[in-house]
Amino acid sequence: MQLRSVRAYDPLPAYRPAGPLHRGWPASRRGVLAVDGPAAAPWDVVADIVGGIDLRSYRRREPAVLDDPAFECRPTGSLAERLEGLPSLSGPAVVYGPGSACVPHDELWYVDLPKRLHRSDDTRRMQYVDWPLEERHRQALLPHVDWYVDLTRPSEPVAIDGETLRTSLAELGSHPFRTRPVFLPGPWGGQWLRETLGIETREPNLAWSYELIAPEAGLLLEDCELSFDLLLAQGPRRVLGDAVAARFGASLPIRFDYLDTMRGGNLSIQCHPRTEYAREVFGLDYTQLETYYVVEAAEGAEVFLGLNADADLAAFEEDARAALAGRAFDPARYVQTHTAVQHQIYLIPAGTVHASGAGNVVLEVSATPYLYTLRFYDWLRKNLDGTLRPVHVDHAFSNLDASRSGEAVARELIPQPNPVRSGDGWIEFDLGVSSEFFYSVHRLELDRIAHDDTNGRFHVLNLVEGDEVRIHAGDDDYSLTYGETIVVPAAVGPYTIEGRGKLVKAFVD
Repeated sequence: MQLRSVRAYDPLPAYRPAGPLHRGWPASRRGVLAVDGPAAAPWDVVADIVGGIDLRSYRRREPAVLDDPAFECRPTGSLAERLEGLPSLSGPAVVYGPGSACVPHDELWYVDLPKRLHRSDDTRRMQYVDWPLEERHRQALLPHVDWYVDLTRPSEPVAIDGETLRTSLAELGSHPFRTRPVFLPGPWGGQWLRETLGIETREPNLAWSYELIAPEAGLLLEDCELSFDLLLAQGPRRVLGDAVAARFGASLPIRFDYLDTMRGGNLSIQCHPRTEYAREVFGLDYTQLETYYVVEAAEGAEVFLGLNADADLAAFEEDARAALAGRAFDPARYVQTHTAVQHQIYLIPAGTVHASGAGNVVLEVSATPYLYTLRFYDWLRKNLDGTLRPVHVDHAFSNLDASRSGEAVARELIPQPNPVRSGDGWIEFDLGVSSEFFYSVHRLELDRIAHDDTNGRFHVLNLVEGDEVRIHAGDDDYSLTYGETIVVPAAVGPYTIEGRGKLVKAFVD
């Protein structure tokens, strides 16, 4: 089969819904209408359209669990448990706001807004408390939703009826798919994402591309954007596989994202919480186990990873605390630097000090948690809005793994690939992710057709070298161009990849 002409990276991958979309607001039946949705939705716009009782005033005021300016503990329980004194209504009547479905009703709409558009006066509360509660709430409502309304453009809503929504999700979860990536600027950001992948932006740089981060991802049915967690709620075993779903529930546990420092700056010197700390302090079920896969590296680019053999940790902490008052220091006194090598993987277990240096394009292949980055030092750098970036010295040093030091770093955290499968014109390498990680990362190199099988566990693929490959799954045919990420659900089973290039593949062990 011949490849068609190579296309550009697609930042808006979209799929056909199982039925027609509705332009504008749906029409309500008589009775009690509940209009639910996230706290960050444009509720004033909703109120102007539907009127009724605003349920936001029925939510309890709760103090922060952590006395911390940057982080909050993920909540347990449900959104319903945080509501009190709910009204008792008889139709015709309308109630709107987060948790409205908890009021007895005859019809349910869910209005939604992509995470990239969420705004709040309390970002910490929004990210660490509202989002987890809202995700669990939204997933529980999926079987009962009559209309799902996308308010990406509040003046031009796009709606999909509940039956079409659920059918579309079931179909999509049985075939390879891409989520809509999110591109964000940052004080250390580079130029590769916009210059090489062609991402348009008015910002001075792009620091991240969230290729596949389940809590923030969206799915496009034509121009109607859905929260990705709905796909998992509709059929977690279809997407994840039985064993993975039994372990992680309706949660995709692997994430792919780009860190772009090409012609940018160094990331902050950082680590991530160890498993016990993540659970007890931050309320995480599992922690932020990371790998850096170097896609591109400028001459002289480096990766910070592990402690020097003779690192004085007391002096390191003293310098880090002095930096809070504006005194700069050189982290290389304490942290090892390694040459950034294209197609090399660098392992970052919890508690390991690390950072990507300037001049890199790193594909992070990591466990899904992503908000708990504990910074030791950030080069006295400011955010793009001019405010000093927060540094988390107490958390960082409480989690620092001092055993990741000296010669053991290169030996244990910069592994060499090991061939595990091959065929005519292709070979697959295990990149050496250690047993303390719950997932594996492989690289597939091909110049013809490679054969694979999900064997009951989802795969995530990214084309890290080459223009384009084709993925054939049953009667379906998918294009994957350079830089793109695709999920192959467990339900797919056998599939083939045709073309020339190198792909990174990740899956749960």
